[in-house]
Order: sequence, then C-alpha cells, then structure tokens
Amino acid sequence: MAKKEIKLELPSVDDLFTTQEERDQKTAEQILEIPVKDIGDFPNHPFKVRLDKEMQDMIESINQYGILVPAIVREKEDGSIEMISGHRRKFAAIEAELSAIPCIKKSLTDDEAIIIMVDANIQRENILPSEKAFAFKLKLEAMRRQGARRDLTSNPVEGKLVGKESADILAESVGESNAQIRRYIRLTNLIPDILNLVDGGRIAFRPAVEVSYLTEQEQSILYDNIVLEEKTPSLSQAVKMKNLSKKGELDDEGIFKIMIEDKGNQKEQFKIPKEKIGRYFPEGTTKEVMQDTIIKALEYYQKRTKEKTR
Repeated sequence: MAKKEIKLELPSVDDLFTTQEERDQKTAEQILEIPVKDIGDFPNHPFKVRLDKEMQDMIESINQYGILVPAIVREKEDGSIEMISGHRRKFAAIEAELSAIPCIKKSLTDDEAIIIMVDANIQRENILPSEKAFAFKLKLEAMRRQGARRDLTSNPVEGKLVGKESADILAESVGESNAQIRRYIRLTNLIPDILNLVDGGRIAFRPAVEVSYLTEQEQSILYDNIVLEEKTPSLSQAVKMKNLSKKGELDDEGIFKIMIEDKGNQKEQFKIPKEKIGRYFPEGTTKEVMQDTIIKALEYYQKRTKEKTR
C-alpha cells in the first residue's frame, strides 16, 4: 500500500520573527510609481507650496537625482488617491516634467492622515505663521476626535486649551509652549487680508493675536486704516481695540483715533523704492549694506559740500 505523502508548510524566517501586523504593514507599504495627475491634494492643506529658492533647489535636485524620498498617499473609499505628505515634491516633479512619483500607500483614517500630514511638515524651516496656525488647529481637532486625547479642546472664544496633559504632549512634539500654541490658533480668526500682513511681517505676532479678538467687520475697518495710514497696530493699540470690542464700544472713529496715536517705538520711515537704487549695487546686495553705503555716500557728499563753501 502506497504511503500518502504529507507536505508540511514551514514558516519562513520572517514569519518567525515578525507579527502578522508587521507583515501586513510591510506588504501594504510597498513603494509604487503613481502618476501625478492621479494624486489629489489634501483638503484644507495648511502648508502653502511656493516657487521660492528652496523649491527651485528641489526642482534642480529632482532633475539630477530624481525623487529620493517617496511621498505618502492614501486610497479613499471612492478609489481616488490623496496626498498626505509630499505636496512640494509633487509640485517640483510637475515642474521637472515627471509624469509619476514614488509613493507609499497607507491605509489611514481622516484623523490619522491629518496628524501625519502636520507632523511631516511642521518641522520645516521657513514656516509661515498662518501655516502653523491652521496646522496646530487641525492636529488638535484630530487628536480630540481620535478619542485618546478627549480631554484636549480649544475654546473658540478665549482660545483656552482644556486638558494640560494632552496640550503638553502637542507642545513638546512641535517645540512650542502651550501658550504659544494658543496664540497661533487665535490667528485662524483673522480675516485673510490681515493674516497676509502677518505672514509678510508687516504686523507683529503678538499684536496680531490681540487683533484676532475683533469682529470681522472691525478687522476690515482696521485693515482699511492700515492701508490708508500706512501704519500697523502696536501691542498696546491692539489691546485697546480688543478691550473696546469686548465692551461693544469699538467703532470706525475709535479705530481711527487709536491708529493715529504716536508710538514711541515707531519712528517716521523714509523709503526709497529698491528699483531706483538697485542698479547701483551688485546683485544680491542686502538691504543693510545698501543702507550703510547710502549713508556713507551722503556723509561724504556733505563733507565735500562744506569744503567747497569755505
């Protein structure tokens, strides 16, 4: 009687020393080449993609070496592909005329995707105040919804975080204090015109936080005054407007009177358009060097004039 052959399937070395979850994750995280036209942007992505010097360097690097770090994407329920981390790489790839980019496809919930997206971008250099503001707000809301951080909330009126333990975790992860995170989140209450001034360095951070407590109408009136008077509010002026607004006593005239107050730390500025003097300096000359050179030239001119009149 012939013996029946029995085949035993022995586990591989990988199976012996890894968990099923780790093996599933390894399988799920294969690097795929995905056409850029098929990758949609993350909704309400707070980080702006700008064609600046850093981006130009990235485009040049991609032209030479390709994309070395894969983007992170996820497949949504409708089958579409959504970018999680890699918006700048996608933009640079398009500029470099690449049709596809390497990606790691992950299975993520909405809140997991938000947290990964924020964490992947927040440590970059040259982050705008508005980018930090909306990124912190998105991450806090995602942490709250996840359940593990149910004690973390943001009061939309006073901007206070409830649940210091969770706030401490977030603050430590991004290298900011709890108070500073609250201030950044307040900036999301600014109207776009004023927020653009903050990003451009026209309005200082702390005055901008106080201005965020004004109503949208009051902020619009303030913006008109900033444009007409070519003055931005100091911290004390912003606090005055905030206090009057809380009492319901801030009107057009009140904003105008506060904005025309003399500020001890704000001296009258004499501005010369850069295009009028730029041709006298080598390309790349800093504003400080231009200023010092002009002052020295005027001193020399004054000295020569005095010598001629003797």
